[in-house]
Amino acid sequence: MAEKMTYEQAVARLDEIVHSMEKGDAPLEESLKMFEEGAALIAACGKMLDEAEQKVVKLKKGPDGEPIELPFEDEA
Repeated sequence: MAEKMTYEQAVARLDEIVHSMEKGDAPLEESLKMFEEGAALIAACGKMLDEAEQKVVKLKKGPDGEPIELPFEDEA
C-alpha cells in the first residue's frame, strides 16, 4: 500500500495513524495493525527521501559559462 502512495499521501496517513493511536481508544489488535502500517510508511518515506536526495544536483557555472552538474553535498 505505501509503495503506491506519494510522499505527501504517506505522511498524511502517518498523521492519521498518530492521532488515532494518541486517542488510546483502539483495541490492542487494531493498534498493532496501525503500528505496523506506520512502520511500513516510515520506511517507504525514508526510501522516497533517499531517492529524491540522489536526484538533487547543485548547478555551478563551468569555465565556458555553461552550468555544470555537481553532486549535492550536505552543507551542514
